Amino acid sequence: MEKINLLVDTDIFIDYFNTGRFSNILENASFRIYYSVVTEKELLSKKGLKAIEKEAILLTLKNCRRVRIDNEIALRYSELRRSYPLIDKEDMLIAATAITKKLPLVTRNNKHYKGIRELVLFAWHG
Repeated sequence: MEKINLLVDTDIFIDYFNTGRFSNILENASFRIYYSVVTEKELLSKKGLKAIEKEAILLTLKNCRRVRIDNEIALRYSELRRSYPLIDKEDMLIAATAITKKLPLVTRNNKHYKGIRELVLFAWHG
C-alpha cells in the first residue's frame, strides 16, 4: 500500500511530545511525515528546553523528512504574504511549504490557515 504524505504542523508535534496525542499519525507506518524547518526551529527554540527533551525531538524528527525553504517555497511565501498579510510569518512559511510540495497540512490550528485557498488542511483530532 502506498504511503500518505503529510506535512505536520508544530502544534501536532508539541501535543505528541507533551501528551502522546497524535501518535496515531506520527507512529503510523501508513504515513510519510514531513516537517518544515520552521517547525524544527520552533520546537528546538523552546525556552527552558532540557537536553532530554531536545534529544527526544531530534530522535522523532529523524524518522520524518525535513523540508528546507528553497526558492520555490520562498516565492510562494512572498505571494501569500501579499494576499494574506495578517497571517503569522511562520505559519505562512509552513503554508507555503505545504502548497509548494503539494502536501496536506495536519494542524489543530485551522484558524491560523483559514482562508488560504490553495492549502489542503488535514483535519485530525486523534
